[in-house]
Amino acid sequence: MAMSLNRAQLIGNMTRDPEMRQIPGGQVVASFGIATNFTWKSSTGEKQSKTEFHNIVAWGKLAEICGQYLKKGMKVFIEGRIQTREWDAEDGSKRNRTEINADNMIMLGQKGEGTSAPMMDREAGGINKEESTSEVMSEEEVKIDDLPF
Repeated sequence: MAMSLNRAQLIGNMTRDPEMRQIPGGQVVASFGIATNFTWKSSTGEKQSKTEFHNIVAWGKLAEICGQYLKKGMKVFIEGRIQTREWDAEDGSKRNRTEINADNMIMLGQKGEGTSAPMMDREAGGINKEESTSEVMSEEEVKIDDLPF
């Protein structure tokens, strides 16, 4: 039996407010973007930087929480799985979009702000009270530059 793993963990800044919609079956979905930065030194010692933009999709209770609390510019932790959707555009061409289907979200506060909020877990249907991020993660304790990746 072959083993398989599809897991993504991102810490980045919200690039736009969540866009909320309801699908025909009644389920709520939130779509938003986050940006992550990668910095390295070139062979000549110059500091280089690249920004990646990620499309995030959250469903159900997690979508409602994202829509209520997340705003453009906030720092957020997202955990989920990578998926690619394909569809036919109106002009008949094939289109695709790679997204992170979110399972968990932790608000890390706005730019320069050390606030933290409870961890949101789609499976638990809301706030995971046992793991309040005030103990688990805050910007004062974890600096993005200190992470080994």
